[in-house]
Amino acid sequence: MSQFESILAAYQTFPEEFQSLVICTVDKDGMPNASYTPFVMDEEKNIYIYVSGLSSHTQNLHALPKASILFVEDESKTQQIFARRRLSFDCDAQLIERDTQLWLQMVSQFKARFGNIIEMLEQLPDFRIFQLKPKSGRFVVGFGAAYEVDPNDFNNLIHVKGK
Repeated sequence: MSQFESILAAYQTFPEEFQSLVICTVDKDGMPNASYTPFVMDEEKNIYIYVSGLSSHTQNLHALPKASILFVEDESKTQQIFARRRLSFDCDAQLIERDTQLWLQMVSQFKARFGNIIEMLEQLPDFRIFQLKPKSGRFVVGFGAAYEVDPNDFNNLIHVKGK
């Protein structure tokens, strides 16, 4: 396996190492907000989050349906703190209407992944599911090893080369 094939394989499985992601949104006044949320991901790399309507990031997604998300290697697993492996996506957000076929499918996936807590959340009317559809992304595996996610094929990477 070539070095690029190894990095591509790492990119494909990297999100599977996580149950939650860091999410960054912007409020109606332009103030950024960072938080985290559990997630599920589909085959097209769409990310689904099940969030409370009381949270700042949910309110922000209603006001401006865009988010930046981050998966970042645990500090205890990294060899160099300045070069932690990380994957980020800039996304458009869309609210999934409650009780639609997609909503039911995603609730089922959340139940399979996170267990009984989802049955409780399902009963709370303020909890919502958003689809975060990546528009661009970047996978960094170390110093001088940054890769843009191919915008035409989110299963592929393009090596970022310095000038």
